[in-house]
Amino acid sequence: MIQPGIRIGSRASRLALVQAEYIKSRLQQAHPEVAFNIVKISTQGDLNRRVSMGELPGVGFFVKEIEAALMADEVDIAVHSLKDMPADVPPGLALTAVPEREDPRDALISRGHYSLSELPPGAKIGSDSLRRAFQIKAVRPDIQVVSIRGNIETRIKAVDTGQVDAVILAAAGLIRLGWRDRINQYLSLEIFLPPPGQAALGIEIRSGDDRRAALTAAVNHAPTHQAVKAERAFLRRLGGGCRAPIAALGTVDGAVLTLRGTVADESGRTIITDQASGDVSAAEKVGIALAERLLSLGAAQFINKAGE
Repeated sequence: MIQPGIRIGSRASRLALVQAEYIKSRLQQAHPEVAFNIVKISTQGDLNRRVSMGELPGVGFFVKEIEAALMADEVDIAVHSLKDMPADVPPGLALTAVPEREDPRDALISRGHYSLSELPPGAKIGSDSLRRAFQIKAVRPDIQVVSIRGNIETRIKAVDTGQVDAVILAAAGLIRLGWRDRINQYLSLEIFLPPPGQAALGIEIRSGDDRRAALTAAVNHAPTHQAVKAERAFLRRLGGGCRAPIAALGTVDGAVLTLRGTVADESGRTIITDQASGDVSAAEKVGIALAERLLSLGAAQFINKAGE
């Protein structure tokens, strides 16, 4: 007997729909007695493609409208790219499941199939990320980083048409879209540490909705979920929605969770990096401990300045 359908809220971009379809198929496989359908929702981030992310007010540009639909009972489950989710989940909602993370690295796509070190002097790399800008400058100070927004297709087209010489994108998105062959170089995590949550998906429901919590538990990957908890706790303690470039990646080895994190000033000239480890069951404590350590090392002045 088919039970009442479950509505899955998602952004309408190609990548978001691929991700939502993946979650839908996983849930359908685990619960063949339930009907699932996807509801497309436009977000502020989708509607303001010409505005730099740094100029958009507040946080949660790609999730607010979906969360509003969830709160209004217009959808039952929301699927997000976790890196788009603010550190604090709104009251009344809960992040209940995180599937296994895809490759967390950044990837370079360039004209001429160059690696980052092979790009010509003064080459232009398109990016709207302060984090990527300072990471690029750390290894190639001659590179020009130019602001570029739009979906993945738009940014790749900017390379193909000569608007820029290269772009840096999350490898996970390219892999999920089936465009692995466009990647010219996977960038080292030692230098290009990703933002909290990169390559992971988050499933959000209304708090206290035991039925949906039980449904979504089928796709949860405990090591990824714990790693992401540490990354988000790290971000939350540093100020959540601050504009300072912040990067973090948690890894789980048995019962040990290790979190590496970075905070930089907006110019990228001063960068503070450290790591912390602890029991996987205390993921949030690991994240908070690392944030406290970086704040004590001077990151507080970057956070305060970025929040002004």
